[in-house]
Amino acid sequence: MNNTNNNGLNLNDPDRLPWLETADGYEYDDGASPLKVVAMVLAGLALLAAVVGVVYWLQHNRTGGANGNGELIAAPVGAYKVKPQDAGGKRFEGEGDSAFAASEGTKTGATLVPAAKVAAAAPPAAMASAPAAAPAAPSAAPSAGAVMVQLGAFGDSAKADAAWAALNKRFGFLAGMNRKVAEANVEGGRKVFRLQAVTANSSEAQQLCAKLKVAGENCLIVR
Repeated sequence: MNNTNNNGLNLNDPDRLPWLETADGYEYDDGASPLKVVAMVLAGLALLAAVVGVVYWLQHNRTGGANGNGELIAAPVGAYKVKPQDAGGKRFEGEGDSAFAASEGTKTGATLVPAAKVAAAAPPAAMASAPAAAPAAPSAAPSAGAVMVQLGAFGDSAKADAAWAALNKRFGFLAGMNRKVAEANVEGGRKVFRLQAVTANSSEAQQLCAKLKVAGENCLIVR
């Protein structure tokens, strides 16, 4: 066996150096075939197209996020500041109250009703006259330490008396109370008649005013 190998390699020849000879019988690989190269290129292009398609789909079909074309938002036509119907904010006691404004000497738009003209001649005694309305009961003088609860300011005392009568019909707790009509001069020389309920002390005045406010009426404690 050794002889066969030696003969095949020609190792018996002392003048021959086989490792320096060319290997003419060796078959070299010519590389990849053109079909394989084309197939690999097509596969790479298909993979790239798939990646691009997935990215495009994600960008155009995702939910949420900001949408738009990047255009500038045009300013609205007309005034952009509109007064709200409900301005909100804290409201203070007496704000916008005509009775309070009259008490402070501010013009409230009230006008004095001129007194009725006296008839030139008295009607015949035989003619039956309509029964006259009962005059309002005079108010008792407030005692020392009494506190007034102002219910409103009017152009004349008759309107103040009518307002007191109407309030007595609405609120039974006013029936047994005394009332006072205080005359005062305000700006411009006008006179106002302030209708006030007389209470014994500050605590009673606060309770009365609280009841009236719950019922939707305005009042002011005057000391």
